[in-house]
Amino acid sequence: MAVTLQEIAERAGVSRGTVDRALNNRGRIRPEVAENVRKIAKEMGYHANIAGRAMSIKKNLNIGVIVQSAETPFIQEVILGIGQAKKKVESLGGTVEIFQITGMDAAQVIGIMEELRAKQFNAIALMPSEDQLLRRTIDTFVEEYNIPVVTFNADLEETKRICFVGQDGVKSGRAAAGLMAEIVNESGKICLISGNENNHSLNGRVKGFTDEIRKRFPDMEVIGPRYTYDDNWVAERLMEDMLKEHPDIKGVYLAGHGVQGVCQCLEKKQVVGRVKVVANDILKDNMPYLKRGDINFLIGQDPQSQGLEPTMILHRLLLEGKGPKKELQYTEIEIKTRYNV
Repeated sequence: MAVTLQEIAERAGVSRGTVDRALNNRGRIRPEVAENVRKIAKEMGYHANIAGRAMSIKKNLNIGVIVQSAETPFIQEVILGIGQAKKKVESLGGTVEIFQITGMDAAQVIGIMEELRAKQFNAIALMPSEDQLLRRTIDTFVEEYNIPVVTFNADLEETKRICFVGQDGVKSGRAAAGLMAEIVNESGKICLISGNENNHSLNGRVKGFTDEIRKRFPDMEVIGPRYTYDDNWVAERLMEDMLKEHPDIKGVYLAGHGVQGVCQCLEKKQVVGRVKVVANDILKDNMPYLKRGDINFLIGQDPQSQGLEPTMILHRLLLEGKGPKKELQYTEIEIKTRYNV
């Protein structure tokens, strides 16, 4: 007779859910507990019935994907990746439902999570914003409801989400600082413009950029961050104000959306070329500014992988019991100039 998870749980003195998480690398439990559970399972001759699991769950494999800032060009690229994952999962009999939120709204994310739980969805991939209630909600879903969560594009460290897929924001910001230092000769005022103050990924870029400048380039002064809230009109007004307050600005680092607005301002003020620009995201809307030299460097982060991989990670976890290979699955940091596009 096959050994059951409940029998292992009774031997180990833990819950059945803890056994499931230990054997399938689902969620976070103390390493010593996980090791003990796996040892007992081996001693009892437990073998996961993958085929049986696949047949049983395939009929009801439902994954919800929650996207914030869905109106921005970059996130539209992420959504294309989610669409690819949706086709793959649904070709295998599962279901993927995509929810798009305009702007950043943690309350809407939590509301959708509760809706998915009520509909008995098996797993959730979500793009989070910095919010304490959302942090607690993720932990509750993983620990109490046994609904695994993967974050993408932005992360919430110290939660029970099983992994994160996206750019290392701090490293990206550090790379931007090094590039900016090269083109302004390591001196002068640099304007820092970001997208949304609740976007954890963008905050990582801001931190990486400012920390690197302060640590390595004492003759450079960072002004900001100022926030566009993903609006090009706001970005243009911000840039105008910064140039009025600091006419001697030598560079602009755009940590988030707003490239078009900033470049339009620089053109109107006839300072293109004098004011150096490092920006993020290799998108078709940004490429003309790079090609004609308004932007010196664009830093990419592989948006379609950020959409595709979280859903596929959850699909493999649910169907085969295979957890992610790494907790932090960083996408490649790509740097483009007008000379390599």
